[in-house]
Amino acid sequence: MKYPDTFRAEPGTKVKLSELDPGGKGDEKDLAAVQDELATLTKRLAELQYLMYAECKRSFLIVLQALDAGGKDGTVRHVIGSMNPQSATVQAFKTPSAEEMAHDYLWRIHKVTPAKGQVVVFNRSHYEDVLVVRVHNLVPKEVWSKRYDEINDFERQLSDSGTHIIKFFLHIDKKEQLARFKQRLDDPAKQWKISEFDYKEREFWDDYQKAYEDAISRCSTDYAPWYVIPSNHKWFRNLIISRVLVKVLESMDMQFPQPTVNIEEIRRQYHAAREERR
Repeated sequence: MKYPDTFRAEPGTKVKLSELDPGGKGDEKDLAAVQDELATLTKRLAELQYLMYAECKRSFLIVLQALDAGGKDGTVRHVIGSMNPQSATVQAFKTPSAEEMAHDYLWRIHKVTPAKGQVVVFNRSHYEDVLVVRVHNLVPKEVWSKRYDEINDFERQLSDSGTHIIKFFLHIDKKEQLARFKQRLDDPAKQWKISEFDYKEREFWDDYQKAYEDAISRCSTDYAPWYVIPSNHKWFRNLIISRVLVKVLESMDMQFPQPTVNIEEIRRQYHAAREERR
């Protein structure tokens, strides 16, 4: 399987987003073959999620972060949408409510982390508290600068409790973002997703790039790695994320639990019932 670890931010390394091409698409040239592989990977993801649910010994947390129009919703729809909603859910994080603001910043995060057998996708996450909070000076530097270590400790705790964590930054460039904004303006079905605030935030593009670089560099660990995914091409984004998720899930070596009933006795009863109907 090509590329799964190519875009992983290795622990202890400094990430420079300007050196990573958001328009990259590897050596993939046959888009029909890509679509066929995506279909295969999607089916496999559904199988692995079912196996995790049946085994019920561990959980899986997928974190999606991106700038506006980076593709978080599209990733959920095209990559993770095949999973059974009985045991796979998406948690979106908006501006904190009054209740959430009355607690520490991780309180609203911890209560929606996955239980054993569950997959949870974070559409935005606890990283907002070292991203938007930092860029807009919502708390002093001496407060947000401590949060990298706190986040690492939090994710370590989850990992030690059986939660596997994978984090994706969907990397697009400024030109691609503007093109996607225009698509939203021109599509009545997407106009609700655009606002003046989106354009205003572009003024802070460089500040966000720096904030993401620090968050990824300081919080990519062996137990909760970051992947920087080239995302200008949506099909390539979907392909790489699917490959990464399948590889990680298969590495867990999950097993179906042994039955808790006498299968042979139930099979005997089944055959006896069939004979009675004849």
